[in-house]
Amino acid sequence: MELKAIRDGFGEELAELGKRESRVVVLSGDLEDSTKAAGFKKEFPLRFFNLGISEQDMIGTAAGMSREGFIPFACSFAVFLTNRAYDQIRITVCYNKANVKLVGSHAGISAGSDGATAQCLEDIAIMRALPNMTVICPADALEVKKAVRAAAEYIGPVYIRTARTASEVITKEETPFAIGKAVTLREGKDLAIIACGIMVPEALRAAVLLEKAGVDAAVINMATIKPLDKQAVVDAAKKCGCIVTAEEHQRNGGLGSAVAEALLASFPVPVEFVAVNDSFGESGEPEELLSKYGLKDVDIARAGASAVKRKKTC
Repeated sequence: MELKAIRDGFGEELAELGKRESRVVVLSGDLEDSTKAAGFKKEFPLRFFNLGISEQDMIGTAAGMSREGFIPFACSFAVFLTNRAYDQIRITVCYNKANVKLVGSHAGISAGSDGATAQCLEDIAIMRALPNMTVICPADALEVKKAVRAAAEYIGPVYIRTARTASEVITKEETPFAIGKAVTLREGKDLAIIACGIMVPEALRAAVLLEKAGVDAAVINMATIKPLDKQAVVDAAKKCGCIVTAEEHQRNGGLGSAVAEALLASFPVPVEFVAVNDSFGESGEPEELLSKYGLKDVDIARAGASAVKRKKTC
C-alpha cells in the first residue's frame, strides 16, 4: 500500500481548498512547515497569517476573522493547540459557536523523536468535552482531504487531528466520508474493532491475524469521534457481541470512552481498549513506540481474543 503522512494529505487539500473558496484563510503558530500549511502560504500569501509562538493570539484572531465571514483554519502541533490555547478555544470559539477549524498535527505517540512534550495523547478527550466542538480523526492521507472539505462546509467549530509519520492509505476515492458517520471497512460476525486515525490500518491487519485464529472480525473506521455514530456502535454490538476500540491516544476520554458511553446507555457488551494506558510518551522511532506502548496489530488481535473469550462467558 501507499505510505503517506496524514499531515501531507491535509496540506495538499488545504491548498486546493484555497483555490475553490476565497473565504478560506490559514493561521499558523510558526509551524507551517511541520503542519504542512506551507503549501497554502506559498499559493496565497495574502491569506496566510503567522501569529508566531502565540497560540492564544492565533485562536482569538481566527475567531475574529470568522465573525467577518472568513473560514479560518488555525494550525499548530496538537499539544500546543489544545493545551496552551484551551481557554481561548473554550470561550472565544466554542461558547460563541465561531466557525473556526482547528488542525492539530503531530498527534499521538507516532510523533516519534519529538518526545513526550510534543506528543499529544489527550487532545481528543479535551476537544470532545467542549460543547459545540466537532472532533475528526481521519484514517489516512486521503480521508483527511475529505475531512478538510467537509469541515469547510460545516458551520461551527471543528477539530481535525493529523499525524506526522507516514502510514498506509487504506481508503479509496469512493470510500464515503460524512461528519458523524462511521464506515465499515471489513464485515465480521464475531467481533467488531472500532478504530480511528493511524490505528485503522493496524486494525485491518489485526483482523487478518484473528481470522487465522478462527475469529471473524469486523473493522469500523470511526473518523468522527464527536458526534459519535452511536447507531453504528450499537449495531456492531448487537451483531458481534463484543468490541475492541483502538486509538493512538490516552485510554481515558478518547474514542474508547465515547464508545463505552454509547454502549452503556443502549446495549452493554464486553469491550477491550487498545490505547496508551495513563502514560506520557518518550523519544523514539514511531514503530518502536507503537510497539512499546501496545498499539500494534498484535496488540489489537490480543485484545480481540480477550473480548471474544469474555463474550462466551457472559
